[in-house]
Amino acid sequence: MTQKLSVDINVEAGDWPETLQPLAEKVLGAALDNSGFEIDGPCEISVLLTNDAAQQALNREWRGKDKPTNVLSFPALDADDAIEGLLGDISLAYETLMREADELEKPFEHHFAHLLVHGMLHVLGYDHETEDEALAMEARETDIMGLLGYPDPYDGQVLLND
Repeated sequence: MTQKLSVDINVEAGDWPETLQPLAEKVLGAALDNSGFEIDGPCEISVLLTNDAAQQALNREWRGKDKPTNVLSFPALDADDAIEGLLGDISLAYETLMREADELEKPFEHHFAHLLVHGMLHVLGYDHETEDEALAMEARETDIMGLLGYPDPYDGQVLLND
């Protein structure tokens, strides 16, 4: 992990394993280091691990979608800002991640790692509103996951429910 990233993890709700903190730090560091952006100084990211009810409330308040979702990203930087300081916040919903990992027949750790990478890329400015954006973001995610030793997170499937 980059020495330039400080990760603050808050477990609000859900049965999140305690072992996720070092994994999250490693994954988020790799995502930052391999994002394609030049890092201008020390960075911070905040991660909220919560449950579906809290995630649904956040999704309703910030995106106008009254349903739980796997990951939400809240960038703190504008597009032209230097990549340093507080990058933003990422929130993940335990029940949704567990259900999706089961449906996809993937280990929870793999799905968790992928959604952290996905969330970090959103925080840094990646998006998937157009097909070209989606392809570029998915390729970057797949590369980062591969560098971490994980298989292709998409493997022919779309698993994000943005």
